[in-house]
Amino acid sequence: MPRAADAPGPAPLALGDAPPIWEQAFDDLLAEAVRFHGHLCPGQVLGVRMARAGCRALGIAEPKRSGKRLVVLVEIDRCATDAIQALTGVSLGKRTLKHLDYGKMAATFADVVTGAAVRVVARDDARERASAWAPGESDPRRAQAAAYRVMPEELLLRLQPVVVHPGWLDRRRVRTACERCGEGVNYERGVRMGGRFLCRPCSGDRYYSPRTAAVAPGASLG
Repeated sequence: MPRAADAPGPAPLALGDAPPIWEQAFDDLLAEAVRFHGHLCPGQVLGVRMARAGCRALGIAEPKRSGKRLVVLVEIDRCATDAIQALTGVSLGKRTLKHLDYGKMAATFADVVTGAAVRVVARDDARERASAWAPGESDPRRAQAAAYRVMPEELLLRLQPVVVHPGWLDRRRVRTACERCGEGVNYERGVRMGGRFLCRPCSGDRYYSPRTAAVAPGASLG
């Protein structure tokens, strides 16, 4: 069975005495992710590898102590996202975690100070290689979890430097009212249509369809 190799990274932006996240014991990081997520699964292992790779590429050694310097844009709402959040400290409420529903096992790690960003993508063929890296496991999911721990990074992940488009990392508190429904839209997330500013639902990009008039205060739908 081949051995995994640790890829070197840039000089870390160290803030304390703890070792860089990519040098910390894998089992400790995985245990932290599992506590946050609730159970162990291949996605948790994958998320730990993605978080370590992304932070290493940016040189952010202690992401939880870097304030809001690190922003992560995840492209799927699956287990790996929880692991990334648990280990880096990013969150939706702090606007350091962005979810784009692309359905891809990928995440972009961005340094808002330097402007550097790297997109970390889980390779689709890694699942097919899992049995070779965990020959003693007969259960496919257990094999994946075991294999993703030790598989060399180049066989598990693909890292691509990227430029994050303007607006996604902007922290300005801009609020504009939709000219159709009147609801406020933060951070210029609306669109221009026919010369008017519309929220995305009013522009046709909505996940819901209204059924009745608004519910009165204190009332229920029952």
